[in-house]
Amino acid sequence: MNSQEPNNTAKHRTPGFSRRLTEFAARFEEQSRPGPEEGSTRRRVPAWESAYWGLRDLFTKGVTRAEIKHLIRHDAREALRFYTRGIDFASLRQMPWFKRYPVTAWKVFISLAYKLSPARRIAFAVAIFASLAGWIQALTFSARPEAAPLGTGAFWLLISSVILFLLLLLELRDKLDLKSDLEIAREIQFGLVPAGPFHRNATSIHCYMRPANTVGGDYYDIIDLEEDRVGIVVGDVAGKGMPAALLMALLQGSLRTLLTAGHRGADLMSKLNLYLWSTIPDNSLITLFYGELDTASGDLLYVNAGHNAPILIRRGRGLQRFPATAIVLGIDPNCVFETRAARIGPGERLLLYTDGISEAFNMREEEYGEPRVAAFLEAHAALSSEELIQGLVNDVLAFCGAARLKDDMTLMTIAHEG
Repeated sequence: MNSQEPNNTAKHRTPGFSRRLTEFAARFEEQSRPGPEEGSTRRRVPAWESAYWGLRDLFTKGVTRAEIKHLIRHDAREALRFYTRGIDFASLRQMPWFKRYPVTAWKVFISLAYKLSPARRIAFAVAIFASLAGWIQALTFSARPEAAPLGTGAFWLLISSVILFLLLLLELRDKLDLKSDLEIAREIQFGLVPAGPFHRNATSIHCYMRPANTVGGDYYDIIDLEEDRVGIVVGDVAGKGMPAALLMALLQGSLRTLLTAGHRGADLMSKLNLYLWSTIPDNSLITLFYGELDTASGDLLYVNAGHNAPILIRRGRGLQRFPATAIVLGIDPNCVFETRAARIGPGERLLLYTDGISEAFNMREEEYGEPRVAAFLEAHAALSSEELIQGLVNDVLAFCGAARLKDDMTLMTIAHEG
């Protein structure tokens, strides 16, 4: 499963590589069976030919030119940034070249080593020094090849290659194990949020969530309250990945517990904020839009705790925003929350979204921005809710191009059909 694509319904799918391997084995087995009986014109496919085409399909099926470019231009650069994080290259550039290069190489070596476990760190150091010994020995005798012993430097280079290859296999195994766990966590996370469109009375609600990684910190929910009223929630936990996903689950559980206890509006947000302030790490914060919607009339009571201002799309009458009424959650235990009233009239739609939409960047580090969001909504107000959501997502992705998404994207539309 691609970590970039949302999936609310498909569960327990075979990962792409395993599926290809299974298909390859089945194809090899089928084509290497004995040929048909006499009289048949079907050609018996040799085992080597079957193996060749199977391996070709295994490693080339589904590969696109865009993915290759992304691997070369983006993934390699991101890997370099990861492994050299914490190295002050600016100060190194001030050194003379004969000091700069050895010091840079040493710092990169230390940075790489500290990414490994202690035992693997030792193996990595042995591999690097074996490689250096091999190259030094080879260069020493390169000027006098007649005096060089047989296999000069090859032994040490072979030792280095074997150790590095084993380390690569061990790290790859850990990554695949973690990926499997993350895929399960992804299924659990998507199981915590509503899977399909919501319809009640004159109201329809459509939602979309796309984590930047396998799992993310965005949260949306539709919660039954009393009579025709539902709770509307869209939130964003600072950060991404597994830490943000854990805080997202904490947020959902806390919010639903307080709602079950009868808390509503500003009182609900005050108690939720106090609980999060005492629970989440000091460097974490959460933006949250919470609303109580009457699905029959379109009346909405809401509290916006530092979240992106939702946009009310009024066809032919422009856009209206619902700005923040309080600061973000988890920062100030004494924060005062204000409840405001609004109305989604017949034929109008309210769009809620997280900053993964407005703060998406392209390769030139240009931000998509709120003005582009508003311009898209004004130009495409006639689209259906599903088309509007998908169109906006596609427009953001087209703007970003080959740049990797740095934040989760979540959207919700609330339409009053009247």
